[in-house]
Amino acid sequence: MAISERIHFFRTKNNMTMKELGNRLGFSEKTADVRIAQYETAKRLPKADTTEKLAAIFNVSPEALNVPDIDSYTGLMHTLFALEDMYGLYIDDIDGELCLRLDKTKGTTYATLFEMLFAWNRKRKAMRRGELSKEDYDTFRYNFRLSDTDMITAKVPREE
Repeated sequence: MAISERIHFFRTKNNMTMKELGNRLGFSEKTADVRIAQYETAKRLPKADTTEKLAAIFNVSPEALNVPDIDSYTGLMHTLFALEDMYGLYIDDIDGELCLRLDKTKGTTYATLFEMLFAWNRKRKAMRRGELSKEDYDTFRYNFRLSDTDMITAKVPREE
């Protein structure tokens, strides 16, 4: 999903009009909605400082706006291939079911990815059990930072 679609997603999630968002970014009353429409249709891309402001307005991490291009299955596959090259995340099957796995030979990359994915899994399970609201789960996802993993050092608990 391109940044244009992420801006639209978070704007509508926050029940904001284009004009409201443009005004909060500091655009004039006359051009506020036009500028946001340009961002949402990808006619213009926000500069880094504007992306930072958008993230602050939406109360999300700037990285939540700048996601890779996964608008097509081909783009998604190339993103997955890049994750394999960069981080050792690879496809495998267990008992005939496809899954993504981490390459344990990647050292600190493996440990860091494990902690991040473990934290994500823990939050998702808490939401499924009703211990965490969807809103709190989304807040975790859209504001995720490595520090959110609590730097797991204990053994991984078994599936419940």
